[in-house]
Formats: sequence, structure tokens, C-alpha cells
Amino acid sequence: MIQLFRSFLGGIHPDYRKEMSAAAPVRDLPLPERVAVPLIQHIGMPCEPLVTVGDRVLTGQPIGDAQGLMKARAHATVSGTVTAIALLPHPSGREVPAVVIESDGADEWVALEPCPDYLEQPAATLLARIADAGIVGLGGASFPTRVKLSPPAEHRLDTLIVNGAECEPYLTADHRLMVEEAPRVAEGIRVIARILGVERVIVGIEDNKPDAIRAMRAALAASDRPVTLGVLPTKYPQGGEKQLIAALTGREVPSGGLPMDVGVVVHNVGTAAAVRDAVCLGRPLVERIVTVTGEGIARPGNARVRLGTPARVLVEAFGGTVGDVGKVVFGGPMMGVAQYNLDVPVVKGTSGILVIPKDGIDAGTIRPCIRCSACIEVCPIGLLPNMISVCAERGAFTDSQRFHPFDCIECGCCSYVCPSYRPLVQMIRFAKSEVRAIKQKEHH
Repeated sequence: MIQLFRSFLGGIHPDYRKEMSAAAPVRDLPLPERVAVPLIQHIGMPCEPLVTVGDRVLTGQPIGDAQGLMKARAHATVSGTVTAIALLPHPSGREVPAVVIESDGADEWVALEPCPDYLEQPAATLLARIADAGIVGLGGASFPTRVKLSPPAEHRLDTLIVNGAECEPYLTADHRLMVEEAPRVAEGIRVIARILGVERVIVGIEDNKPDAIRAMRAALAASDRPVTLGVLPTKYPQGGEKQLIAALTGREVPSGGLPMDVGVVVHNVGTAAAVRDAVCLGRPLVERIVTVTGEGIARPGNARVRLGTPARVLVEAFGGTVGDVGKVVFGGPMMGVAQYNLDVPVVKGTSGILVIPKDGIDAGTIRPCIRCSACIEVCPIGLLPNMISVCAERGAFTDSQRFHPFDCIECGCCSYVCPSYRPLVQMIRFAKSEVRAIKQKEHH
């Protein structure tokens, strides 16, 4: 069933520029000669290596695991020889432990035990498969999927929302996944709904993706349970978890709360596809679709990429750069992270690699806040970004807590509209980090 929904309050309409790669089918790139698989690709505890230098590994073999609840396994993404375990560049901007594997070109796999009869299996069995596969949220947050699918008993969930909005400009990886592999996504949704036992399932897609809507409608029609296909107005950040919940259910996640507090869980379409592969095929998460795009790329498009592949390989695969490069961003222009090194690897949360030419960057001159309230009008959370930034500038971090900085989703809408070119998101991040440090000091 297709249903039209209204959008959330606030938000912006940037120049989306998705046409650069939206019609480009997903390419399967050749196996990389060398991968550097970070041992931290998720929110939570980093993995400890399970291999040593000189070991021969198979594709899909666990090479890192962690203790505790918040964890996600790391797997070899090619077969070959471990040549190093060292601190290497990571898309976050840090150096983190990574396992370097020289590929032997054979791509020999070790698989998990599949559960093709998943509708007859207990949820615990399916959750174990998902944990063994190292699946995290592929929309960018990289939250361990097993944890998200195991809500505390006091939280009764009634709604599963599957996020196909992909609202970030330039990015089309989820779009192409839905167009080309809608049945795979639909079966993953079925697995997740089986685990959660929810009453209602809604797939949210923005109306600028009519081909994805058609493909998903056909795939969901073949399901044995009713699923609502929610068509949403195109607006950024429609794919934000809280904004999607508000638009599709009318429920508001409370300040400091989580979607489960209002009976909802949200998963990305890419995560659903990975869940299907893990449960139905026994395939660990070793690859994902990545958009390689921007005015600084010769031939923008989409590719299925093994995790740990250096960005340099993807840039070269799409014709290399054009003109003077100003920035290379992992992710989109609103929430992505600029990189200083093309040897940074693709990780589980890498949705795109954006190459921006120098003449496409408008840095402007940072000026004082003129109290125009433009940032307040577009904030999708209803915050006062100007006040948080002023507190951060003045070092009044304790005062900044009155304006709820931790509710900020760092979408960048405020910075986008600011006529004074103020780096509002960076200031809010700064305020968050300083408040955390103050609280930690007080705790000790």
C-alpha cells in the first residue's frame, strides 16, 4: 500500500545534484590488491585482532572481535595474507588499528550457517547470525544492528520504519540498491520484522526517487505481510531518524530519548539488505554500495566495494579527478567528513566519496551572529543553534546545556543558511565535547 505523508517542521532544500549518479547502475569493482580493514567500524568498543601477521585468511573470516554489548565483528574482505596490524588512517580523521591483507586473487570464502527457514527460527537464532556477520547500521551511524534489534523488555515496539529517504545531496547508493535489488531489501525487512514482532512496517522514500518507489512497491507486494510504502516530500534532513518518525507516525522522540521510547525502531535499507544476506545466505558484511561523485570526478557513479578498499582505488575506477580538487569528503556535503589522505579505506558506514573542486567551495568570512534567526527556522529539532554557538565561543559550556546541545543531530542546516558563515555545527560539536569533559571530571 502506498501512502503520501507530510514532512517534518524545519529543514532546507539544498541543490541535491543526485542526477550525477542516480541513473548509474552499480558496478562490481575488481578485487582490490590490498585492503586495510579497521578494527573499529561501529559505535562502541573497538575489536581486538583475532589474527597475526603472516596468517592466511579467507573472505568472511572473523579477524577482530570485542567484549561487551556494543560491539561488531570485523571480517576479512578478501582472501590472502595478513601483512600488518598497525595504526592507519580512518574516515573519522583518527588513526586506528587496522588489519592489512594482501589479496591472493582467489576470493575463497568462509560462510556462516544460513537460515533459509528464518520464519520458523526463534529471534535469538537470527540475532546470533546478525551478530556473527558484524552488521551495523549502514546509513552512517554504524550502530551495532544486533543491539538495535534487542530492545529492553520495558520498551514495547509496535512500528518498524525502514529508511530509504537518502536525503543527503549527491548520494545515490541506497537509491540504486532499491532500484536494482528491491527483493533483497524486502526480504531483509521481513527478517527484521520477524525478529521484532512488530504490528506495523513502513518504508519511507522521498518523492524524488520514483523508480525506487516503483521497484520497492513491486517487491513489497510479494510479501506475506502488509507493508506501507510511505512517500515523503523531498526535504533535507528527511532521512534523520527523528524526522522520519515524526513524518511517518506523528510521534515525537523526547529530548535525550531514543526511538524505542515511542515504540519505533528505524533501520536503513542497506542494513536490511545486509541482514538478508547474513540470515538467508550466511554472508558476513564484507562489502557495500558506495557512490563516487562530485564535480571533481570524471565519471560519477556507484560501485559495490569491499570494505578496507582505499579511496584512491575508487577515485581511479571512476576516471580520476578533474581540475583542482578542493575537498574529498567521505559521505555527503552536509554531514560528511573531509579527508586528508586518499589511502583512507571504505568502512561499513561509508555511503559515498564526494570530490569537490576548489571553485565549488564557498568558505566565506566568519562574522558575528546578526540574530537573524535563520538557523532557528530551519533547525529540524527546534533548537537555538545560535545560542549554543555563542556559549561555545565564550567558553560558557555549562550555560550551553540550557539549550540542549546533545539533541542536535549535526545535520548542518544551520550552517547552510547562516549569512554570517558561522561554523555552527562545529561550535555545537565543540560544546558537546567540552560538556562531556566537564561531566566526566565531576564524576571522578
